[in-house]
Formats: sequence, structure tokens, C-alpha cells
Amino acid sequence: MNVRVMAAGALLIVLAIGFFIGMTAMAPRSNDPAALMQTVGTVAGGAGGIGVAMVLFGALRRRR
Repeated sequence: MNVRVMAAGALLIVLAIGFFIGMTAMAPRSNDPAALMQTVGTVAGGAGGIGVAMVLFGALRRRR
């Protein structure tokens, strides 16, 4: 296992969730909340997906 890659992936997942929740609180003040949340969801989902891939890559890869 590559623990550093897994830790970085887990941190990226936590940051993506925090970004989504933080922007959810700001959405009502936006001119177009639906478009804002669509963009935020896309960005947070992409970052979370990369984080999941990093965790899986770190868990499945063997160190030499």
C-alpha cells in the first residue's frame, strides 16, 4: 500500500465535500443558484472522483 497517496486522496475527498457544503450556504445569495450549484456539483464531483481513484490506486498498488 502507498499510504501517502491514500491520505492525499482522502484529504481531497474531504475538501470536495467541504467545498460543496460551503457553496451550498452561499447559493441563496447568488443571482442564479441553480447554475451555481450545477457548476459546484461538477467541480466537487470531479475532485471527489479523483480522490477516490487516488485512494484505490494507493490501496491496490504494491511498493517495491
